[in-house]
Amino acid sequence: MSVWLRQHGYALGSALVHLRRAPGSFFFNILVVAIALALPFAGVTVLDNIRPMSEQMAVDPELSVFLKQDLPREHTQGMAGALRAAAKDARIVFVPREKALEELQEKNGVAGVIDTLGENPLPDSYIVRLNAFQSAAESAHVDQIADRLRAIPGVESVQVDSAWVKRLAALLGVLRVGLLLLAATLGTVVVAVVFNTIRLQVLTQREEILVTRLIGATDTYIQRPFYYTGALLGLCSGVVALGAVALSLQPLNKAIAEFARLYASEFQLAPLEPLAMALLLALSAGLGLVGAALSVRRQLKRLA
Repeated sequence: MSVWLRQHGYALGSALVHLRRAPGSFFFNILVVAIALALPFAGVTVLDNIRPMSEQMAVDPELSVFLKQDLPREHTQGMAGALRAAAKDARIVFVPREKALEELQEKNGVAGVIDTLGENPLPDSYIVRLNAFQSAAESAHVDQIADRLRAIPGVESVQVDSAWVKRLAALLGVLRVGLLLLAATLGTVVVAVVFNTIRLQVLTQREEILVTRLIGATDTYIQRPFYYTGALLGLCSGVVALGAVALSLQPLNKAIAEFARLYASEFQLAPLEPLAMALLLALSAGLGLVGAALSVRRQLKRLA
């Protein structure tokens, strides 16, 4: 174990020595990789702020159940049990046709039209409030309940009054897929930048590598410092990208505050949790390690 630790300690020290020899080049490489990482990191930050807001939002879909007009009042009032069985844990509110007509007549510009009809054209109805849903992701159950309500004898039609729930779930799904594609594309860019950086470093140390081989060093021993270089490049770039995203939240929140105030909201973007930041830093270091491994193995084969 002590030998393994000494080998890795030497490899890390060797990587730091070579980085100190060309700090300017390493800095600009960090800048390039950080720019590539900043976009997906910013996307993760935005989605992380939107997700709890969408999940904790009071999502109480409503369904309007319109009954057939030829049904007697006694029959329509007795249908509450069947509706409650089809929509479990729902609040059922009976709306007689007379009350529906009064509410319609209170609207501007409609009263005169209703008077010309002579009789009440509206049927008895029920309002079914589904208080069991706590997440927009569960909105698919609304259609299932609506189908069960339509199958009840005496029901003329069922109208879902909360299609916005499904739109919200679909929008978040599109954002997640778009962020995943963006992250995959820019992750490839990070690997390519690290690959080229390590390739140039191997070519710079060509004579040193050949001499080391002559005295019996294995490829694993030679490759290890380059692995640390790639991982350090990815890690430092991740730190810079997270810092840039955190700094950009301040002007963004000023603009968001003006917009949210129009909707009586105090929504603000907050930085990621420490665990999420640690995961992103580990991911960026891993991308650097992958790029370094691909590059150094290829270059060492050419030097063989």
